[in-house]
Amino acid sequence: MSRLGHLARTYALDALVALLALEAMLEVTLRREAESAPRTTLWFCIPALALMALPLVARRRYPFAAPAAYWLLAVALSFVDGRLVTFMTSVFVIGMAASFLLGNLRDAPKARIGLAVVLGGAAIVVYNLPDHSAAEQVFIPLVFGISWLAGFALRGQSEQAEAAEARAAVAERERETAARIAVAEERARIARELHDIVAHAVSVMVLQVGAVRHKLPDALADEAEALRGVERTGRSALAEMRRLLGAMRRSGDGLELGPQPGLASLDVLVEEVSRAGLPVSLHVDGESSSLPPAIDLSAYRIVQEGLTNALKHARASHADVTVRYGADVVQLEVRDDGVGAAKGDGLGHGLVGIRERVKIYGGEMNAGAAPEGGFVLTARLPLEGHES
Repeated sequence: MSRLGHLARTYALDALVALLALEAMLEVTLRREAESAPRTTLWFCIPALALMALPLVARRRYPFAAPAAYWLLAVALSFVDGRLVTFMTSVFVIGMAASFLLGNLRDAPKARIGLAVVLGGAAIVVYNLPDHSAAEQVFIPLVFGISWLAGFALRGQSEQAEAAEARAAVAERERETAARIAVAEERARIARELHDIVAHAVSVMVLQVGAVRHKLPDALADEAEALRGVERTGRSALAEMRRLLGAMRRSGDGLELGPQPGLASLDVLVEEVSRAGLPVSLHVDGESSSLPPAIDLSAYRIVQEGLTNALKHARASHADVTVRYGADVVQLEVRDDGVGAAKGDGLGHGLVGIRERVKIYGGEMNAGAAPEGGFVLTARLPLEGHES
């Protein structure tokens, strides 16, 4: 159906011109005895009418030349037979369509030349009509001038619509680019955060392996050598991780020497946000348990981002944070009574970062306006498959 609609919009004028040309041919054939009928033979009239309408079919390829050619042919034929162009009403309608097309040209100078062609051509055609009146000499060109003016006015609206579409396309590309940048930045941030977690775990393993190796008796020299290889591999892995982290760290990033926060630090976060001007209530459902470090850190970052959005963008007066502990899942909810996330220029994309963080751990995240008002951010992080 959409393809049929596109074809109809594209070729509607072509079909109309063809029907009008056929009607003109039929009319000049059936009304040969009328007093105002053309004096030339049908063998001249019918090909001449077809020749007049034919240029309009090429209007897409030649937007100026095609409708202008109609008027030039009409003028030329009026010198051969003054009644041929004016006898059929359908030819008059085709002339209005040609005038509209000249006014609708995107090139303003050519459109103005088209106005001269329309007015001059119509005046000559009427002048060559036998027994024409002074009123016809004035008002018939004026009608075609009004058709040109209608096309010129619609051209301005079309240009505005096209400019709006272009701006919307640019804005959409900018949003997509900003979203990709936000995802990349969030992934780099997660990698930097996980470095501390993984590095600590690997360091503990290396130290434990070294302690075991030193306690082995001389009789277990082969086992001691194997453990020494594990130590070397562990230290090499730590060195590579630090090198990779240095490459990912931006020039303005400082070293994070403090411990990574987790859900146990939410009380401090809530207090800081409340001091900043947004009262926050913290609710904990279920029995809090020790979460895997990466999940614990990500859960904290999600709540932190939700409260930051409520504080900076939502114009909220109060927020509620709910943490629900389950057997194999932790659920988070940040609810405020504001207007929601800021639309702005789209460069922050805090929600994009949260979604990326949740996706990494196979969780689910939703954000949007609440039915009763305000904005709600919910996230679900599965614990299955993540060791504490």
